[in-house]
Amino acid sequence: MAQEYKLKGVTSLDLKPGDKQEVEVEGLDAKVLLLNAGGVVQATGPRCTHYGAPLVKGVLGTDGKLTCPWHGACFNGKTGDVEDAPALDALPIFKATERDGAVYITGEAATIKAGHRKPKFKCKATGGDKIVVVGGGSGSLGATEGLRETGYTGPITLITNEGYLPIDRPKLSKALLTDLQKLQWRTAEWYKEGDVDIVQDEVAGVDFATKTVSTKSGGKFAYSKLILATGATPRVLPLQGFKVLSNIFTLRNVRDAEKINKAIGEKGKKIVIIGSSFIGMELAVATSKDNDVTVVGMEKVPLERVLGEKVGGAIQKLVESKGVKFYMSAGVEKAEPSGSDPSVVGSVHLKDGTKLDADLVILGVGVVPATEYLKDNSVVRLEQDGSLKVDESFSVVGLKDVYAIGDIASFPYHGPAGDGKYVRIEHWNVAQQAGRIAAGHITNPARANLKTQPFAPIFWSALGAQMRYAGNTQASGWDDVVVQGSFEEGKWVAYYTKGETVVAMASMGKDPVMAQFSQLLPLGKLPSKSELEKGLDLLSLGPPN
Repeated sequence: MAQEYKLKGVTSLDLKPGDKQEVEVEGLDAKVLLLNAGGVVQATGPRCTHYGAPLVKGVLGTDGKLTCPWHGACFNGKTGDVEDAPALDALPIFKATERDGAVYITGEAATIKAGHRKPKFKCKATGGDKIVVVGGGSGSLGATEGLRETGYTGPITLITNEGYLPIDRPKLSKALLTDLQKLQWRTAEWYKEGDVDIVQDEVAGVDFATKTVSTKSGGKFAYSKLILATGATPRVLPLQGFKVLSNIFTLRNVRDAEKINKAIGEKGKKIVIIGSSFIGMELAVATSKDNDVTVVGMEKVPLERVLGEKVGGAIQKLVESKGVKFYMSAGVEKAEPSGSDPSVVGSVHLKDGTKLDADLVILGVGVVPATEYLKDNSVVRLEQDGSLKVDESFSVVGLKDVYAIGDIASFPYHGPAGDGKYVRIEHWNVAQQAGRIAAGHITNPARANLKTQPFAPIFWSALGAQMRYAGNTQASGWDDVVVQGSFEEGKWVAYYTKGETVVAMASMGKDPVMAQFSQLLPLGKLPSKSELEKGLDLLSLGPPN
């Protein structure tokens, strides 16, 4: 039963739009976030439903948009609903009342303590359109939940070859986690209550004329609407030894992580990581304790293509402090077998003659869109990189009733200097949000014009410290970087600019700058390069409006 609870130390509801404060609830071992969301003063759950970040340290726009300081999850402060990934659960909302010099909220004790609420997912499917979702990653998660949340009550079939339910995939490279109870976002019972039919199989092809998906085990699944979310496949090296020797791994799923953990065993291993990408760097940090880890990269510094030489060099020093060694501007020649077991890798040889002893090798040399099942399809045209071209609703261009989301989708980007150019962004939150957008278009095709709603792609990385990134440079490129703060102190923000336009940012130890950036971007209110060069602090601009 809902009842009133007094807020400790609060005497009035005199909050301006964008103001927020975390307060204790008397009589309960719980807190709430008291806020003014676009003129509505009320209380919500105090922590992000993704990883539990304190939302009081996030950013609340004057329109009520509430953004997590860690990973960019966004909530509607008026309704508590999720507006942007990676959060799945919404925030509960509690009415606030001022009386006799005190403030009270109304709610159920259990809900106040929980601080989150499940989305509307429970459903008993009726007849009508049949939606098939292919893929078991972030995109399919956003799509299936988005469909039920926006009122779709027809049958949903989710086809996945992962062998388990959708997981928190970033935890694979950041921690080599393999416990499905900690990785799976939802339980089997959850999908059962939502009447989503889970099929563990691999897509073999799509007949767009008859609207049928076929699987490798011989299954045939008819659809009225099709959402393709098959993700990406890790690249391998076409070099001597790499295709025949064991203990050479890529990382994409739980089985890969299990194999790597097994090969590491009781630690003390010589690990060579080829590739200085985010996956490679995260794995270097994750395996550095009690192992001898070496990273081999083709760039001058790690992550140079995305972050530039100055920022990449600072991150290299940070990771080196964990004991990781680097061979940069290096080319790999071959992998040689172990002297004790010719079936297992024993060393990696670089083109300059360097020999790196290895008990195991992990490849982090990028991914390609997982669209092999469409390569011989005469109806669909794949882009040069193997992706599918989609519009703002993520509908596949040239196909009716087919959507593509996540790593396989090239979509028009309308962020700063984007100009609608097509990009393919391999971010967890982009895939999940694309699933929500596609779901919303299916349930309400006539909704507001998506072209006028740019968004800020966001990702985060564990590189010895937490790095945040928002924006995108693929569409426009960048020609300069403005750095504020200190690399040595681990507190800095790097703004990537094209002319006077700021197109992206990266930061460490400067929360909630990324959250502020992500709200200002769609509003078109990011400062200029010149303003940042003069020392403008993004947070000094106050609540975005």
